[in-house]
Amino acid sequence: MYSKNTDSARAAYQAALKEHRGHVPVMIDRIEQLIAPAIDAQGENPVFVDATLGAGGHSERILSHFPQVTVVGLDRDADALREASQRLAPFGARFIAVHTRFDRVAEALDELQLEESGETTSICGALFDLGVSSMQLDRQERGFAYKVDAPLDMRMDQSQDLTAAEILNTYSHGELAHVLKAYGDERFAGKIAAAVIRERSKEPFTDSGRLVELLYRTIPAAARRHGGHPAKRTFQALRIEVNRELDALQLAIPAVADRLVVGGRAVFMSYQSLEDRIVKKAIAQMTTSTTPPGLPMDLPGTQPYFAAVTRGAEQATQDEIAANPRAASVRIRAFERTVAKEAAQ
Repeated sequence: MYSKNTDSARAAYQAALKEHRGHVPVMIDRIEQLIAPAIDAQGENPVFVDATLGAGGHSERILSHFPQVTVVGLDRDADALREASQRLAPFGARFIAVHTRFDRVAEALDELQLEESGETTSICGALFDLGVSSMQLDRQERGFAYKVDAPLDMRMDQSQDLTAAEILNTYSHGELAHVLKAYGDERFAGKIAAAVIRERSKEPFTDSGRLVELLYRTIPAAARRHGGHPAKRTFQALRIEVNRELDALQLAIPAVADRLVVGGRAVFMSYQSLEDRIVKKAIAQMTTSTTPPGLPMDLPGTQPYFAAVTRGAEQATQDEIAANPRAASVRIRAFERTVAKEAAQ
């Protein structure tokens, strides 16, 4: 799609920014290629779930290129949902917006009652574009970005109570250190947690600038010279804890798998190793027979009902990254239902 010439790729990126209202969908052509066979698999009136609607770029492509599809767009961020709904309004009833977290996909589909027969709604596919969206990063008041001073919020769903400030001001040393280590892989988690507790005893944390200054003081200079911005890991960890992102992902994978028709596919776009590890493990479990080793055939009820579509994790090409810098860290994995749900029971 893009020229190998870097200047041409960057020009294409600027054009894409304008086309997609400032938010260019990552690897949109490849995502369409992965989803197309699944749409055909459901036959008439296929239903597709965009589990992380964001700016609506991927949904717009699906709705534009597959006129028979109904897209159900989920997002916990009410602002994103509202703006994407405006963008996708020209598609009328073929687009349905739902304000919910993606691990509640089954409940969302049941409430919509898209099957006139009253049966449980099946879907041809689902897309999970994981992590924080560019829309959220761009809005300084949301507190996701560490390069600007902003309120320590980080809530994807503004209606929830827990914020990054509350975590910093109320968690114990052990709880803070666990969050930073488990969700940010922060080498200096204990040291940072101790510094946070000392500082909050003087004054509660409210803004990101003070936290960034603390991290610069606490992380040794030698360590700051490698691995990117010293606040990157801490901000990632806080964001994941605030939004319970990994818990939601672990619940969402089996929930969406249960609704796929035969030939239906679920596609996952991960931008950091914790997300990708969860998706990789789930796909491995779902696509592996549970028959004891050494037997010549699968025992009844032990055969896998899903197959991996991607070989390992697919990554963006250098041309794609030049054309859309957000693609640099993406890892794409997908699986497909191969056996009917009834046969699996």
